[in-house]
Amino acid sequence: MIDTDRTAAVAAVLDSLAEAWARGDADAYAAHFTEDATYITFVGTRYQGRQDIADSHRALFAKFLKGTRLAHEMVDVRFLGAEAAVLTSRGDTVKGKRPVKLTKVQTYTLVCEEGRWLVAAFHNTQRKALMEGISFAFAPQTRPKARQ
Repeated sequence: MIDTDRTAAVAAVLDSLAEAWARGDADAYAAHFTEDATYITFVGTRYQGRQDIADSHRALFAKFLKGTRLAHEMVDVRFLGAEAAVLTSRGDTVKGKRPVKLTKVQTYTLVCEEGRWLVAAFHNTQRKALMEGISFAFAPQTRPKARQ
């Protein structure tokens, strides 16, 4: 059974994160995370806590990520009780046109605090489609059973 209300509420967090990112608003972006959130970038950098996430994104939005926006699509959400969810998405940081294939895979662990969904942990991985294809060709049993 799909919990459409909670699924919509969790999906709205992704949309709101993307809106804050597009504005280059590090504080609004970080406000979607718990006070003690863990944030892992695709290059392996680990940030700990809302303030660390805000400070790092303030610098990123001023330099490397200036003028970018997030492209994302939700792949799956699983609720672990009434107040926790694991969301998997595909995404990319883009300037200009959204790519047809998004190259990153993200995992969000969300918790519901006082009726508001917040990200407690985030992990971003660069998808290596060529390496994945080689693995599937030489070891077909490594191909996930579920739709990618």
